[in-house]
Amino acid sequence: MSDRRHILILGGTTEARRLAGELAGDPGLRVTTSLAGRVAQPRLPAGDVRIGGFGGPSGLARWLREQHVDALIDATHPFAGTISFNAAEAAAAARVPLLAVRRPGWEPGPGDRWHPVASLAEAAGLLPALGERAFLTTGRMGLAAFAHLEDMWFLVRSVDAPEPPAPPRMEVLLDRGPFTLDGERELLRRHRVDVLVTKDSGAAATSAKLAAAREAGIPVVVVRRPPAPEGVPTAADPAEAAEWLRRCFPGI
Repeated sequence: MSDRRHILILGGTTEARRLAGELAGDPGLRVTTSLAGRVAQPRLPAGDVRIGGFGGPSGLARWLREQHVDALIDATHPFAGTISFNAAEAAAAARVPLLAVRRPGWEPGPGDRWHPVASLAEAAGLLPALGERAFLTTGRMGLAAFAHLEDMWFLVRSVDAPEPPAPPRMEVLLDRGPFTLDGERELLRRHRVDVLVTKDSGAAATSAKLAAAREAGIPVVVVRRPPAPEGVPTAADPAEAAEWLRRCFPGI
C-alpha cells in the first residue's frame, strides 16, 4: 500500500479544481476528485478523477474505506445539499476527517433590489409581480418550477441544454462563466430583461450579473442556500483547505 496520503475531493466547482491543482503536485499526496456527472463535458481537475455517484452515505463510506482515503474535502456547489449531508454521515462512519469548502454568499449593496426566497417554487410565485422578461440563471435542473408561467418570457443560461418540463416562452443560452460586467450589461439590454433570478451561489465568476442588474435598476430574486450539515469544519477557499490538510498531516 502506498505511503502517500489519499485525499478525496467532492468537486464540480472552481474551488475544487483549484484545490486539486494545488495538492496534486505534492509527492506525498494522492488526490482524487469525484464529479457527479451531471455536466456533459466537465472541466477536469488535476489528479485522479472519478465520475458518478457512490450510492448514498453507506456507499461513500465503503469507498472511503476500500480506497484508504485519509481525508475528505467537500468542495461541492452550495446548492448540492444532499451530497454534503451524505459526506458528513459517511466521514463519521468511516472515521475520516472531513472539511467543507464553503464560499461566502453574496451580500446586497446600496442600490440592489433583492428579493430573497427559500426555493425555486417561491421564486416562480413572486416573478409575475416583478417583471415580464426574466433572466434565469438557476441552472437547467430546476426549470419545472417555472413551466406554468405561460405569460412570461425567459432567457435561460446553462452549461448544458435543459430538458422539459420548461417554460413555453424561452430562449436558451449555452455558456459557462466567468462572465464580464460588459457582457452582462449587453445581455440585459439586448434581451430587454426586467427581472433576474439567481441562486446565492457566491463567487466572483458569476457575480457580474448582479452589478449589471443594480446599474439597470432591475429587481433580483435570490434563492437562499439550503441548510448545511452542522458540526463540519469549514474553509472559505482552497488556501484555507490546504492549510487544514497541513494541520491534519504535518510534513506534507
